[in-house]
Amino acid sequence: MTLKILPSAFDDLARGRIFYEKQGGAALGEYFFNSLFSDIDSLALFAGIHKMIDCTFYRLLYKRFPYAIYYTLTGETVEIWRVLDCRQQPSTIDAAFE
Repeated sequence: MTLKILPSAFDDLARGRIFYEKQGGAALGEYFFNSLFSDIDSLALFAGIHKMIDCTFYRLLYKRFPYAIYYTLTGETVEIWRVLDCRQQPSTIDAAFE
């Protein structure tokens, strides 16, 4: 499978990294970023096994931080659309896809 990370997901990753750098320093921000990319890389093997949301997006819940990776499958391509903080209001998460 080919992984394609859309600009919206890169923006989400950058915001998350900045948040965790403010909380615990550069090392925590780096750990967040690297470990999240590890889960994204796992989608090359395990894409499509996660819960489907609104018959559109699959959602991979991240284990180490309260984040969710939203992606779609198109043939042999996994498109990562958003990487969202699960601590926000559900309406905010819904608005991220509009």
